[in-house]
Amino acid sequence: MRCQIRNRKYEFRTGLTLIEMAVAMTLNMIVLLAAGVLLVGGNRVWLDTFNSAHANIKQDALAVTLEFGSMGRKANRLNYTVYEIDGGTFIPAVPITSQPQEVVSGDAVEFTYWDVELDETDSQDLLDVTKTATAYALFYLDGNQLKIDYGPYPPGAVPEGGGRRNYAGVTTRVLAENVSTEGSSLGAFSHTMLNGVGQGSVRINIILTDPEDAKSINVMTATLVRNIWPR
Repeated sequence: MRCQIRNRKYEFRTGLTLIEMAVAMTLNMIVLLAAGVLLVGGNRVWLDTFNSAHANIKQDALAVTLEFGSMGRKANRLNYTVYEIDGGTFIPAVPITSQPQEVVSGDAVEFTYWDVELDETDSQDLLDVTKTATAYALFYLDGNQLKIDYGPYPPGAVPEGGGRRNYAGVTTRVLAENVSTEGSSLGAFSHTMLNGVGQGSVRINIILTDPEDAKSINVMTATLVRNIWPR
C-alpha cells in the first residue's frame, strides 16, 4: 500500500478569486466609462459643428454672396445704379463732395442684365445696340430683411431719376432675415465713382444676426460689373 504525499509547494490552482474578479470588473468599467465619455464628447462636438455650419445666418450669408456675385458678373456696367431709400422712395446716390473720386453708398442697387439666349438665326438683331438689357435685379433693404426684385427691363426697377419701385411683373425673394448695417459709416451697398461715373466694382456690407443666440456674421464682398454694351 502506497501513501500519496501532496507537495503543496508545487501545487497550482486555476480560476479567479473574488478579489481578482472585482478588480478586473472595475478596470473594465473604467475603460467603458472612458470610451463612453469620448463618444459623447465627440458626438457633441460633431453636433455643434453641424449646427454651426447649417445655421440660418450661415445659409443666408451664402445665399447673399452667391446671388450678389452672380448678378453683378452678368450685369451691364452702363446701367447699374446705387440708390438711397427715403420712406419707400428710391433716390440715385450721388457724390456729396467736389472730389473727382468718391465712394458713394446707399441701401439698394439695381443691376440690369440679359436673361435670354442669343438668337443666332436672327441676323437683323444680332447687334441691336438698343437692347442694353432684358431684365433687372434690385437688391434692397426692407426693414430687417434683404430682398431682391426680379423684373423686365425696360422699364427697370425704379423710374429714371428716382421714385417708387416698380411692382408690375416683379418677383420678390427674401435673401436674408435679421439684417442690419449697424456700425458702418456706409450703406449696405457702395461703389467708387470717378467724375460722376461708377467704376463697376459694387460692394455689399451687411450684418446678419441669429435671434436665438445673438451671434452675428459680417457679410462683406464685392462683384465686378464687367460687361459693357454698347461699346
